Amino acid sequence: MNVAGLRLENRLSYWKARFAPLGAPVAGFLALLAIGALVPALTGVLGLALPFFGLILLGYVLGKLLDMEEAGLAWMNAFIIYLALPALYFNLISVTPIGELANWRFILVTSLCTLAAFATGVFIGWFAAGGRLDEATIQGVGAGYSNVGYMGPGLTLATFGTASVAPTALIFAFDSVIFFTLAPLLIGIASGSKDSLALTGLTALKRVLTHPFNVSIMLAALAAWAEWTPPQTIHKMLVWLQNAAAPCALFVMGVTVALRPVRGFARETPLLLLVKLILHPLLVWLLMTWFGGFDPVWVSTAVLMAALPPALNTFVMARQYNVYVERASSLIMAGTIASVFTVTALLYVLTVSAVR
Repeated sequence: MNVAGLRLENRLSYWKARFAPLGAPVAGFLALLAIGALVPALTGVLGLALPFFGLILLGYVLGKLLDMEEAGLAWMNAFIIYLALPALYFNLISVTPIGELANWRFILVTSLCTLAAFATGVFIGWFAAGGRLDEATIQGVGAGYSNVGYMGPGLTLATFGTASVAPTALIFAFDSVIFFTLAPLLIGIASGSKDSLALTGLTALKRVLTHPFNVSIMLAALAAWAEWTPPQTIHKMLVWLQNAAAPCALFVMGVTVALRPVRGFARETPLLLLVKLILHPLLVWLLMTWFGGFDPVWVSTAVLMAALPPALNTFVMARQYNVYVERASSLIMAGTIASVFTVTALLYVLTVSAVR
């Protein structure tokens, strides 16, 4: 083969490698669009869900096609984490009656369900990893930690309105406490770290209390208690930031998933996703129904939050401790793709079928 032929073959191989990972996600998204056009009864729920997944897909496509380093996401992540999403939480929670933010029964039930999903994932991981507690911990995080930061607020607010703000914020805050505490402690025990459990616990507590989302929630709760309204200029800035939160977060989520290394899926991945996408929300619904006395919007919000795919923090923790890194990436990618169908089906149950 001559030089020109080799160059053409190399170019074709290059673009094939670029486009091949896009086939299934794009085809799935187009299929759902077609279903929405053909089945009028599903138009409303697909119109609610698909814009969110469409923004993730756009980020994923550009992440695969453009030769850009992941470091380029740093400032956009900083904008989302330190400004846009905190502004969203502050604006919505600061006008919420303070009594709604002290719903300890709700916090207890949802936290127990999260811990149960985490424990189930650790149990699965313990056997899959041959008794390695560090790997099992990351698998537990993947099974129990929903994407409550990037996907949660925008999706629950679009689905249930401002009545979902308080339960969304409470689930995010207490899920953060659970995973930023348990994961370092268990991995520290597994690695035989010389740091004391008290020091590890204090480090985890510091991370929880200084996380921008939790800081904004605490400030918003204080503002709600004091019935304080920010000056007009500050309020307008917060509104602009709030409006940018969902599209930026979803787009970055797609790019981040695209840039993660994926080299096949572990044998335990289907079981972990079964826990995350099906059993976790089912347990939330069962326990909240059994305990009773919860506002229907709070129940639906909690179920939807539990049904979200694994959080990006699963990969962040895996990389931080250099444990289960590539398989954590694969788990997030598979979970995000699968959630297009599971979350859309759940939205149908929670909205369309619920009013019939």
